Amino acid sequence: MAVPNTVEAFLLAVEMGAAGIELDVRRTAEEALVVHHDARLADGRAIVDCLAGDLPAMIPTLRQALDACAGAFVNIEIKNDPSEPDFDDAERVAGAVMAELAARAGPATAWLISSFRMATVDRCRSIDPATPTAWLTDAAVGPAEVADVADRGHAAVHPFDPTVDDAVIAACHARGVRVNTWTCNDPARARTLASWGIDGICTDVPDVILAALRPN
Repeated sequence: MAVPNTVEAFLLAVEMGAAGIELDVRRTAEEALVVHHDARLADGRAIVDCLAGDLPAMIPTLRQALDACAGAFVNIEIKNDPSEPDFDDAERVAGAVMAELAARAGPATAWLISSFRMATVDRCRSIDPATPTAWLTDAAVGPAEVADVADRGHAAVHPFDPTVDDAVIAACHARGVRVNTWTCNDPARARTLASWGIDGICTDVPDVILAALRPN
């Protein structure tokens, strides 16, 4: 199994037939965009305090990651958590991500920008409303959350898998909001989600889930 958020992992996912790939974006000391899940490296250094050239070679730039994902839909999660060292309420990463996408060939619908921070996806949508955006949450999604996402014009909500049921999916669809859940690695659960009309399933094992959802 390839290390997550690496070029090797993205190439393998495409090879396995994944329709989409999710990756995590952060900024370095010189405001470069790199792909890494955690705010800190294994040695404790904060990525935002490091120059891109000083990071481990396995950490790709956003540009390298998107090149590796060629042929797949890409969900770019912008990491901007107030509890982490790279938090920025000016939303500079949002602006930089949108600039990177604008410079690339292909339709805006080839991307989906997501974040746990609503202000971050609001900022992305204000820059380019044509690029779909989504709100990530690990809490249960109720009517108020569905209405808020829809009223803000976001395309999707990304709830934590254990919080999802058929009622949540139906409520979102009634407001024109797609539902992409994370992270489901169980084939039986994936089949249940599909039977409820889930729009997307984020998984660590795309080959297993693709096989589970393949028609007999």
